[in-house]
Amino acid sequence: MTAKCVVCEADVALPENCCEGELIVCPDCGTELEVVSLDPLTVEEAPQVQEDWGE
Repeated sequence: MTAKCVVCEADVALPENCCEGELIVCPDCGTELEVVSLDPLTVEEAPQVQEDWGE
């Protein structure tokens, strides 16, 4: 399976046993993508983890 990077539109190969919520990295631009749906195959830019600084 392949998906299109939402940033640079490159083809990104997904692992054979890929599942929803899995993170993959675009080989062209390095953007971290999250698989949000397998049917239809949909990826989005993964949210950046923010530090809460103990709040």
